[in-house]
Amino acid sequence: MTLNHLQKEFDKMMNRDYFSDTVHPMRKEAFAQFLDLGFPTKKWEDWRFTNLSPITKQDFSLSEIQDAPQDDLDISAYEIEDTHTIVIFNGHLQNSISSLENGVSLMSGLEYLTHKNDGFTQAKNTPFDLLNTAFMDSGIALVIEKNMAIKKALRILFITSSTKNLMISPRVHIDLGNASSLSIIEHHVGDSESAFQNESVFVSIGENAKLDHVRIQSNANTVSNMANIHVQQEDDSHYSFFQFANGSQLGRLNLRAELKGEGAYCRLDGLALSANNQHLDHHIIIDHQVANCISHQNFRSVLQDKSSGVFSGRTIVRKNAQQTDSHQSNKNLLLSKNAFVHSIPQLEIDADDVKCAHSSTTGALDEESLFYLRSRGLDILSAKNLLVQGFVSEMIESVKHEATQKMIQSHLQNWLNSNA
Repeated sequence: MTLNHLQKEFDKMMNRDYFSDTVHPMRKEAFAQFLDLGFPTKKWEDWRFTNLSPITKQDFSLSEIQDAPQDDLDISAYEIEDTHTIVIFNGHLQNSISSLENGVSLMSGLEYLTHKNDGFTQAKNTPFDLLNTAFMDSGIALVIEKNMAIKKALRILFITSSTKNLMISPRVHIDLGNASSLSIIEHHVGDSESAFQNESVFVSIGENAKLDHVRIQSNANTVSNMANIHVQQEDDSHYSFFQFANGSQLGRLNLRAELKGEGAYCRLDGLALSANNQHLDHHIIIDHQVANCISHQNFRSVLQDKSSGVFSGRTIVRKNAQQTDSHQSNKNLLLSKNAFVHSIPQLEIDADDVKCAHSSTTGALDEESLFYLRSRGLDILSAKNLLVQGFVSEMIESVKHEATQKMIQSHLQNWLNSNA
């Protein structure tokens, strides 16, 4: 995707008459910064193991109004029980088939930005965040007032489906007031022949508030999926995140959590299943800015065929963040001699009264365990699948929403069967 092509698409978008011009200066500034930076290359430290050619080697066009469904949309194939659902198709909100629980305020992302232009919700200085701000669709903002406990999980269903090379730039703001709680599920699916989805999510969690955040990335393997998630936590807040990724030819999660209030708790988990030539990345930063906070990172990958992956986990403990308790764990299972993964756990500690640790392991299935299972009558395929299930079961069982956990388990079984 050449910069000249992007410039033409940007000019086209700025001439749309249905976008508020109040955010045009923000778009222009972000696009100018992106043009100065350009797409990351392998000379950039954080991108040296990520091949961006699925994005940079072809041109993508903006999703237009006509790319929204013209008839009633059937989403039964993507059903998750016991949830309210907001449906976004090729970047376009589908109000007629979306539902919300009382206590959740839904507004467009552009409306939210004009009311809460606080710096945190603006573009960051990373290329894909800048690109999202420049090209963001109207987006959505979910606002939970203080002392409000939302009982039923809320799912945002992103469907990408087109015969065109679409560039889709979802923008999501999640704003939890003090002492509120919410469970949210991002569900990314679709059968697009070729697409580039570049999502930015901004999460603000007030004092004593709690957010459980599950992200399911099961796009078609013809899609490139870039996720940029930014989290800010205040005093005694609780944030739990889990990503399950088995889709996209190129999938990358960039997640930064800033613990700005004492007593904050942050847990970030992920499970990736890759095959063929897929490349799935996890780039995580937890920034302990104040004292007495706890964080955990636990990411696992299972890689088949010629697939590849990256785990880059960085924990930053600033000088004032005494009594920090932080742990990182990354485990990778290689089912093929041609699969590979880069594991880069990092600790940057400027405080002297902390408990911090990290660990990383990468290997193949244990031959002794395989031999034992085969001696008990299992064939080689069943024995391998049982060991893979044992490797990932802890991760899947950490998902609290029962119907979502069952769906992920079904995805795992289908993945094992298709890669037998």
